[in-house]
Amino acid sequence: MRSRSVLTGLTVAAALAATLTAAPAQADAHQRGGGPHHCPQLSEKLPWYGANRAKLQRTIDERGTCSPHWRGGKHRPVAAFDWDNTIVKNDSTDATIAWALQHDKILRPKSWAATSTWLTPAADRALTKACGTSVPVGRPLPTSTDTDCADEILQVRGEAETMGGEAAFAGKWNHRRTVPEYAWVPQLFAGHTVAELRSYARAARDEALAAPIGSEQKVGTHTVPGYSRYYDQQKDLIRTLQKAGFDVYIVSAGSEPVAEEWASGVGIDRAHTLAIRSVVRHGRITTSTEGCGDVPAGQGEAIPYIDGKRCVINQEIFGIKGARAWQKQDRRHRIAIGGGDADTDVTFVGDATGTHLVLNRNKPEIMCRGYDDADGRWAVNPMFIEPLPRKSAPYPCATKGYIRPDGSLGPVRRSDGTVIPDQEDTASGKSAAGVTSGTGGGSAGGRARGTV
Repeated sequence: MRSRSVLTGLTVAAALAATLTAAPAQADAHQRGGGPHHCPQLSEKLPWYGANRAKLQRTIDERGTCSPHWRGGKHRPVAAFDWDNTIVKNDSTDATIAWALQHDKILRPKSWAATSTWLTPAADRALTKACGTSVPVGRPLPTSTDTDCADEILQVRGEAETMGGEAAFAGKWNHRRTVPEYAWVPQLFAGHTVAELRSYARAARDEALAAPIGSEQKVGTHTVPGYSRYYDQQKDLIRTLQKAGFDVYIVSAGSEPVAEEWASGVGIDRAHTLAIRSVVRHGRITTSTEGCGDVPAGQGEAIPYIDGKRCVINQEIFGIKGARAWQKQDRRHRIAIGGGDADTDVTFVGDATGTHLVLNRNKPEIMCRGYDDADGRWAVNPMFIEPLPRKSAPYPCATKGYIRPDGSLGPVRRSDGTVIPDQEDTASGKSAAGVTSGTGGGSAGGRARGTV
């Protein structure tokens, strides 16, 4: 295990403090000097935890239009963020599914087993029994009134199991490239047009943003969150980055039409929204999804999930093709700022060369890396609305914080191969003095693996 002396720690801390205080001063000097660029600043009226605002501002000043090295054009710096519970409170994919179930928008498949290559016979039987066979194939299931059908769909999606407690998915898949219940979401909307799915996402978004904070809703017999909010701090961060010349992207493990509609509310267009992309035939969504790198289109073998988010960023943003898209790239072909809240985001957030922003939802691998702070550029922040209390036990970084490709758990290792020791939870709701649990922006303008 790598040793870190007290002297080294103090030296790094002192250097970081000096850099953080110098960045805003450098920006002010640039403005006073009449330079060609305005230096966009994050709002000081919106609270961040600890030195996180300063860390982000440092990267904005280092890489944006105020940098003496600014080049612009195709060399613009890139920032990429997860969506659910990173930019918006609660899960927009789940909100859209809940709305669809309440409005009878799920079409009966010819075979539930055909919706996912990993769906178990037990799940096929449970869904067939709960949803019945009287509705013609391709017609809407009456999930607004059929509690059993709505329950079974929600349980398979949310818990990867049937209402009877049997596993809903089985087989082999790379656990750092996909997870069947995430890939199943766009497969649930097979038969619809992309425009229809976007309209469902808009309707779900508008209802969730209008609902009071903390509200819940009943879908079947499940109680699920009934509200959502765009985080004010994240809206301000995105605006500031865009003003500073950054290309800002959303990278989500949700369905792309859903992510696109929600992301438009914070000024991110469709071209800058990357998510699970369904194969569309004859104008209709199918159960097939596009692949990434050297993985062809299939039934979700490669989606923007853990290492899959790196692949999508490398392929779609930096133009890196084939097997190389799965690999960590040189600094010129990596994002400057990455932000996420769950282990689904840990790889691409770790790839960032400027700031790694983590919203604390107690997900082991990303929290181990965030608290270890190997390069001094990790910024761990409690959730801005309803932050979680401090986790009582340390994160098991040294033993089982890392998800291996086969699904087993192991130690989290730094880039030099050394093991990260267990980490205490410090940036939590309990210790987040000044972090708001307020409303966030209201305008429309799971499991241990985390949200999408």
